[in-house]
Amino acid sequence: MPRLLLFSDLHRDVLAAVSLVQRAASADVLVGAGDFAVKRRGLSDVIDVLSGVDTPCVLVPGNSESNEELRAACAAWPGVHVLHGSGAVVGGLDFFGLGGGVPVTPFGSWSFDLTEEEAERLLAPCPEGAVLVSHSPPHGLVDTSGGQHLGSRAVRSAIDRLEPPLVVCGHIHESWGQQVTVNGTLVVNAGPGGTLVTV
Repeated sequence: MPRLLLFSDLHRDVLAAVSLVQRAASADVLVGAGDFAVKRRGLSDVIDVLSGVDTPCVLVPGNSESNEELRAACAAWPGVHVLHGSGAVVGGLDFFGLGGGVPVTPFGSWSFDLTEEEAERLLAPCPEGAVLVSHSPPHGLVDTSGGQHLGSRAVRSAIDRLEPPLVVCGHIHESWGQQVTVNGTLVVNAGPGGTLVTV
């Protein structure tokens, strides 16, 4: 069974990136659920480190970098698959990705955000059985900050409809490291420390 090393929200933490590269040797796929930069700055700080990994990698943009910025930063990295409203087969597994903050965050113009309607449209092609990598967590699952559920209803709807084996997310820092299983779907808010799971 494939082993996946999951992470999110590095926010320019080079030491965390170095640790993930070292640990990735024991995994079949490295999966990053967004927010490599801080307010659209310093994206290359961690991408340059992560790109040294030998393990195939799946990334989605967070709200701290856009899809275009992440793709540009990863242009010279042959082993990476940047997904946003798209999928890929990596390490023998189907993956589908959705980046950005969903719903729209209060952070202003620097944040790469999507409305729930935009997210729903981008998630529509997600196939059954695919590992879903979403920067934003599903509403009501591993998404609590300040006592409020801040996750995406579109992501939650996709999970309820497709029942994927695994959902990898981040975004809500207070829920880092939390995991929950719903109808056979393991949902992991990965955080920067990295979590190893078997699918």
